[in-house]
Amino acid sequence: MGTKKEIRTQGTQSPGGTPWILILGIVGVITLVGIIFYPRFTAEPINFDTDEISSENRSEDSHDHTDTAAALNEDETIPPASTVNVVKPPSDAVLPPLPFIPNGMPRTTEVINEAYEFAARNPDILEFVPCFCGCESAGHQANAHCFVESRNSDGTVRAWENHGMGCAVCIDVARDSMQLHASGASVKDVRTSIESKYASRFPRMTPTPEPSN
Repeated sequence: MGTKKEIRTQGTQSPGGTPWILILGIVGVITLVGIIFYPRFTAEPINFDTDEISSENRSEDSHDHTDTAAALNEDETIPPASTVNVVKPPSDAVLPPLPFIPNGMPRTTEVINEAYEFAARNPDILEFVPCFCGCESAGHQANAHCFVESRNSDGTVRAWENHGMGCAVCIDVARDSMQLHASGASVKDVRTSIESKYASRFPRMTPTPEPSN
């Protein structure tokens, strides 16, 4: 009889453990929910900071582009060699130092210097004589541009073009033009003679305006 009572007493005490299981279960659920949602709350300020940094970078980039554009506009104020309003410089105009001519050029230093000087002093001739070396791809419109990059308002040379010193075609066209001019040929006759000599040998020609005389 004593044994049966002891068993019933233990049976009545077993339901007392149920609340602890519920508490542990609730704590576990809360912990799991916190793990799931915590990264979502912490990610938002990180994205916000990234947007701010990107905005600042875009602002700095816009300033850089503006400064670059301003620098390009300043460079564009340098007057280019003109093929429309040709101004012949004074006959006694002092030329800037001629470009340094390294060894291995296609013509002698003397011939190259003569071509540069003729181009500098006679834009009224070489601005109407085409070149045939393909230099129109570099923006050249006449043989004069192979030697002179830009001029001042009075026609004097402001900057040299180095392309001419290393190109036999440029040099030969200028030298032939110089010899024809010295023989008394008009600008139109110089142009006609140069075209008849070079156009059949070279497939490309600069878009050079026609002379009026």
